[in-house]
Amino acid sequence: MNTPLTLLNELTPEAFLTEYWQKKPLLIRQAVPNFNGFLTPNELAGLACEEDVQSRIVKKIDDTWHLTHGPFDEVSLTALPEKDWTLLVQTVNHHLPEAAELLSQFNFIPHARLDDLMVSYAITGGSVGPHIDSYDVFLLQGSGKRRWKINAQPDLTLIDGLPLRILKKFKAEQEWVLEAGDMLYLPPNIAHHGVSEDDDCMTYSIGFRVPKKQEVIEAFLDHLQDTIQADGLYEDADLRCQQHPAEISDVMIAKVGAMLQKITWDKNTVRDFLGRSLTEPRPDVFFEPIDTEAAGEVSIDDFAQLLAKHILFLDLKSQLLFYGSHFYINGEPLLVPEDIQSSVRELADTRTLNTQVLNDTQRLMLAKTFHTALLAGYITIQ
Repeated sequence: MNTPLTLLNELTPEAFLTEYWQKKPLLIRQAVPNFNGFLTPNELAGLACEEDVQSRIVKKIDDTWHLTHGPFDEVSLTALPEKDWTLLVQTVNHHLPEAAELLSQFNFIPHARLDDLMVSYAITGGSVGPHIDSYDVFLLQGSGKRRWKINAQPDLTLIDGLPLRILKKFKAEQEWVLEAGDMLYLPPNIAHHGVSEDDDCMTYSIGFRVPKKQEVIEAFLDHLQDTIQADGLYEDADLRCQQHPAEISDVMIAKVGAMLQKITWDKNTVRDFLGRSLTEPRPDVFFEPIDTEAAGEVSIDDFAQLLAKHILFLDLKSQLLFYGSHFYINGEPLLVPEDIQSSVRELADTRTLNTQVLNDTQRLMLAKTFHTALLAGYITIQ
């Protein structure tokens, strides 16, 4: 990827990753020319009323911050005050194809790092307060204007007793007003404060996860717990009387220490952990299995015939990642025959695959490979 991108202010992806990624902010004027977003405020509000959509409203009333979680209803949304509030909707990319299309412009960042697309709507004065994010984020302005202030300050102390992580002290070091199509990249832990300058401010936040080391270690230990099989029992046929029966002996510590030292892992263990954990759906994500009563049973042969006439797509909520010949979809390994691995890699990279150009044998292999995924709603054909 050595072609300069408008999205990156005519930087090449390599130059951006070398100079800015996780290092320093970057303001990009007209990153997406003529971009006004693909949602109206009413459409975003509609999403916020859905049961399977994460949403929040942040209000500032008399210098006090308030946080309310969705789903909301029309009555509560129309009763909002005339200023100083923001509606935020998470994982919009799980619900709208246009969101997935926008995210495809950021394919110079690995899919394994992608978190989600959040869209916020704010009226004049609307904000979520000065804060930091524990992830990399591209703040793309849709309609309206938002003033961003930032500071790479070392003091990240938070105000106690608030439902939001708002910085106790914040003083702007730089500030800009972003208009439609402008974008600001921020690495983790850069203090920032965005405030709407009009009543039609919509911001599209493309976030890339940055897990804490402690979280990764804990998750890996959980993975080991599920995969390690240790035979036998603790043995102490050489047990001796102790002066203090309540004392944990050096002998026991040594024996258990020797047992624990046998816990080992290699590159394959780490690969399997990452493949499963990075594709694991969020707890609030649910797929819609095929309604076999309405559509009838779909056999592998039926599926293969459909692939000859239609295009294969990942469901918007699905994640498919791979390492070499090892594939993972939605938290589970996927066994893929060698003859179609290049096609499945294309599906993982682009989230779509034109199966009509494949031969009958390849389509049958795909049908066998993804039949369970099709029935579960992980993939679709159109």
